[in-house]
Amino acid sequence: MMIKNVVLDMGNVLLDYNPDFSLNRFCSSEEEKEIIRKELFLGAEWLMADRGEIKDEDRFDLVKGRVPEKYHEALKNCCDYWTDCMVPLEGAREFCEKVKASGHGIYILSNASNSFYKYFPKFLPLDFFTGVFVSSNYLLLKPEVAIYKKFLEEYGLDGKDCLFVDDRMDNVQGAREAGMNTLQFKGDYEEVIRRLG
Repeated sequence: MMIKNVVLDMGNVLLDYNPDFSLNRFCSSEEEKEIIRKELFLGAEWLMADRGEIKDEDRFDLVKGRVPEKYHEALKNCCDYWTDCMVPLEGAREFCEKVKASGHGIYILSNASNSFYKYFPKFLPLDFFTGVFVSSNYLLLKPEVAIYKKFLEEYGLDGKDCLFVDDRMDNVQGAREAGMNTLQFKGDYEEVIRRLG
């Protein structure tokens, strides 16, 4: 088996997606944190934005009706500044550079809202990658098999030539069903490099 392309998830593979960062920063009680976690970060609107059905900027107005008014300021701050947590994981940039230098294609395949284009280029420029595929542009979401098939079609790739890396097992299984080689990421970039052989 010859891997020609590495297809990377973004959140918790390259950048540190951690809602607690915003909750701890803007909320003053455990109750406030739990309500905002449930309604914002685990609410339907989060996935709607990742699917491209709404914009990040719409979230506050859609969620605030389910959150007590006394928590609206913290909710607004979490809506506006949640991307501040999206900092590179240790070794992520060096790992991407190593994959690229090895001659492999390097792609991003991420569930992400329109804010992706504000924070991600601070990590590496989009044109560093062979391709960048963001769910909100295609009205699809991982782990739906359709998103992996659309990704392969978009870039003219054969799943057998690709190694898909994601921290979530459900996303890994979706990619496997679409015919890709897969690896569940558990924090070890060297394990990914070893798989490239």
